[in-house]
Amino acid sequence: MAVLEGKVWRYGDNIDTDVIIPARYLNTFDPKELAKHCMVDIDKDFAQKVKAGDIMVGGKNFGCGSSREHAPVAIKACGVPVIIAASFARIFYRNGINVGLPLMEIGDNVERIHAGDKLSVDLSSGKIRDITTGETFQATPLPGFIQDIAKAGGLIQYVKEYR
Repeated sequence: MAVLEGKVWRYGDNIDTDVIIPARYLNTFDPKELAKHCMVDIDKDFAQKVKAGDIMVGGKNFGCGSSREHAPVAIKACGVPVIIAASFARIFYRNGINVGLPLMEIGDNVERIHAGDKLSVDLSSGKIRDITTGETFQATPLPGFIQDIAKAGGLIQYVKEYR
C-alpha cells in the first residue's frame, strides 16, 4: 500500500460509537449521509472541515460502545484513510477491518501526536512519522491480508474479488 499523508484530527480516550455517529442519525446506512454527522456531538466542525486524506488519532479504547458498523463507515466516508490510537475497542477494530478502514495502535506514544500535526503513515511497515515534529513511531504493521481487505474497500469486496 502507498504511504498516506494527512492532517491530524485528535481525540481523547474512550471515544464511543455514539459520539462517532449519534443514534439519532442511524435511520440510514448511506455512507455519505452518515459522514455529514460524523463526530457532531464532540466536534461540530469535523464533518464540514475534514479533508480527504486527513488522519484521525484517538487515545485509549477508541470505538468503545455499541457494535454498530456505522461508526467506522461514517469515518471512512469522511475521507479518513486510517485511524491511529493508543488502543481500540475490539469490536470497533474488527468492524474497521470489515469496512476497509485500517486501524493502527501505538500505545502511549499517541500522546505525542497533536491536532493539526501532519503525519506520514506506512501501513505495510507500521512506521508513522510526525512530519510536524520529526518524531517517528512504530505500530504493528498490518498483515498482508488486512492490507488487501483495505485495498479492496472492505471484506465483502475482498471476498468478491479473491474468491
